[in-house]
Amino acid sequence: MTICRFARGSYRARLTLIAGASLAALAACGGSGDDDSPPVPSAKYSAEIRRTEMGIPHIKAANWGSLGYGSGYAQAQDVLCTIADSMLTYRGERSRYFGGQAPAVYNSTLAMPRNIDSDFYFKHVLTDEAVARMMSAQPDKLLRMMEGYAAGYNRYVAEVKSGESKANAACSGEPWVKAITVQDLWRRVYSANLAAGYSNFLPAIANAVPPQPKAKMGAEASPVQPSSPSAIAPGTMSIPALQVGGPNGVGSNMYGFGTQGTGTDSPLMFGNPHWYWKGPDRFYQAQLTIDGEVNVSGVSFLGIPLTQIGFNNDIAWSHTVSTARRFGFFMLTLDPTDPTRYMLDGKSTPLQSHEVSVDVRGTDGAISQVKRTLYQSPYGPIVNLSNLHPAMGWTAQSAIALRDINADNFRTLKNWMRWAQAKSLTELVQIQREEAAIPWVNTVAVGRGNAQAWYADIGTVPNAPPTLLTGCSTPFSAAAAVALPGVPVLDGSRSACDWQRDADSVQAGTIGPSRLPSLLRADYVANMNDSYWLTNPTQPMTGYPSIVGPTGTPQSLRTRLGHTMALQRLAGTDGYPGNTATSEIVRQMVLDSRVQSAYLKDQVIALLCSAAQAPTGSERAAGCAALSGWDGRGTKVSRGSHLWDEFWSALSALKVPAAKLYQVPFDPADPLNTPRDLNSAAAAEVGQAFDTAIAKIKANGFALDAMRGDLLYVTRGADRLPLFGGCGDVGYFTYVCPQAPLSPAGYAMDGQPHGNSYMQVVTFPQGRVDAHTFLTFSLSDDPASPHYGDYTRRFSDQQWLKVPFSETEIAASAALVRTTIKE
Repeated sequence: MTICRFARGSYRARLTLIAGASLAALAACGGSGDDDSPPVPSAKYSAEIRRTEMGIPHIKAANWGSLGYGSGYAQAQDVLCTIADSMLTYRGERSRYFGGQAPAVYNSTLAMPRNIDSDFYFKHVLTDEAVARMMSAQPDKLLRMMEGYAAGYNRYVAEVKSGESKANAACSGEPWVKAITVQDLWRRVYSANLAAGYSNFLPAIANAVPPQPKAKMGAEASPVQPSSPSAIAPGTMSIPALQVGGPNGVGSNMYGFGTQGTGTDSPLMFGNPHWYWKGPDRFYQAQLTIDGEVNVSGVSFLGIPLTQIGFNNDIAWSHTVSTARRFGFFMLTLDPTDPTRYMLDGKSTPLQSHEVSVDVRGTDGAISQVKRTLYQSPYGPIVNLSNLHPAMGWTAQSAIALRDINADNFRTLKNWMRWAQAKSLTELVQIQREEAAIPWVNTVAVGRGNAQAWYADIGTVPNAPPTLLTGCSTPFSAAAAVALPGVPVLDGSRSACDWQRDADSVQAGTIGPSRLPSLLRADYVANMNDSYWLTNPTQPMTGYPSIVGPTGTPQSLRTRLGHTMALQRLAGTDGYPGNTATSEIVRQMVLDSRVQSAYLKDQVIALLCSAAQAPTGSERAAGCAALSGWDGRGTKVSRGSHLWDEFWSALSALKVPAAKLYQVPFDPADPLNTPRDLNSAAAAEVGQAFDTAIAKIKANGFALDAMRGDLLYVTRGADRLPLFGGCGDVGYFTYVCPQAPLSPAGYAMDGQPHGNSYMQVVTFPQGRVDAHTFLTFSLSDDPASPHYGDYTRRFSDQQWLKVPFSETEIAASAALVRTTIKE
């Protein structure tokens, strides 16, 4: 019989029991079967949830376990259906409830894989042993917080199942809405860590099975691959998705203005992750308070009770996805007698086999099991990269192992927990260097009383210096350098080719914090997803390992605009009053929907709209008239902005070489203004793109001079809310991107969009915190909730919320509702 009620008291003793338990025993204790009864809590909990405007919960408790309890309960109240669905993913149970071939319901850092692939991936990579190792590395307070979260979430599930709560009707009766365990939550944390590595190769991991002779082939076997990578030439490999969030990545903007930039005694933080509006990785906004110990406000991913982006009384920080690579490949030379053994330093060594079973619901509702034997190497799981090149699959001669540096990074939540309690920017910087835990994002931060703003890409980055890359190259290294820029590809047959360690490395195989980029500036620092190089364009940074990101390369249109906006603000040339970055002006300028590529508008008109090229009455003439009337922005009332968007997208699709498209080539000495100016040599392509855009808009039933808000919108209940901004590849800084092509429905943000998500502008006037925020998609996923669309309406109206932070402000909220929950 399995005993699942672990002893109270020391978490170290309890985790020893967990780590020593068998897989079967842990599974019996885990929520991965059909037993919906919640686990027995190890302690009593009590939390007060004070909800203010937009339903934001301000959770107050006497200890970390109770703080987690309140967080779990509040998140379940607002986002039960999404969290419950995501827990199936982390447990590897999607196929059991929704069938193996269906894709995930929501887009996320995992993309939308087939359920069967997702289940095999999670059961293979996020094993009970891996979760136990992560848990054993945590401080007791954090472990208690996660246990409290599970108890609070489970309490709400019990209320829904009993009928005590009538909310979340869309899923409350479903069998997959059930109690969770602490292990489920740590799987959720582990999965988030892997967003820049394993997650990009989920199907390749889930389907990596050894070659079998044809006579032995079955449903789960793969044919012998006779080819080898010895002759792979550069340019012959396809390019995979390497970014967090898919091929184009998920972008973000952030500024830190020092006091030289603000003109006051307080610096300013603007954070704007462009993130998912739906699904498990959407943000949840809350304030967490234990008197005398922690008081922090901001957001976290669903299923995580700890603030990941936000502010406390003394510091504010935000993140953007980094250009640093967080993974690498090792080519294994296989034992010619057995493709499940590899040669290491001349000796035949077995791969670690892992028998994995996944329950799959058939179309008739019956449950069957699908089994695979998947394999691990000391570097990480074996992957089938035949989609990059046929020889990169698992052949009789070689196999590829994938190593994710964050698979052994168990310090992420500890880092954010320490930041939540930090008293100064100096302390935040010290914590970031000590933990070196930030998994795949840049950081910008400011602090009360500090004149400077901080930028850093200090976290977990593989340590593969040029000498290692050269001395340990493989037959496909040259091709990989083209298809997989920045990714270390090394010889896995020699132990000397493993990633190295610096004197100050916090984790084996990582670059030490002293060799990673950081910058303090009194004017401003910023990042818009290009590398650290132009954190401040007046002080370009160079000399860091190439794996962290490129320097001296063309910048994205969004990066160019972001820096231009900051520089114009400080020069007083942007049309706003004065020349300082005040909270009021920053809140306006980041929503004013400027478009970097729009400076080419008059050049396009000059190139295409003469009487000869656009005769009166022609379609092109109508397009030219609409383009001439466009104000060059993407506000709700801008007319014709969609014509520019479609033109730019069509031109980008033609892949005109920059040398042909632009008169002035890129100049690393002038990166914000080059390349620039259309070249008449590209007139044919420019004209083709413009005509394509006109035809597409008319085919979808829209006027060429329609207002942007008539096309770009989001639906909340019966309301269609007009929006503003656009996609980063067109050059919008205000990022609202539907991730779907124009259709007769317009640009609807109702599918699987990402864009401005949690936005914060924070300053530290004497004796208080001044914070204005948006959660653009609103707090709840329940259409019956009053907080399903209220925040979104504010965003549509560009009405920032002055979020309460002090106890006095919370008590004074006109919307205040207090609830105390106890167990």
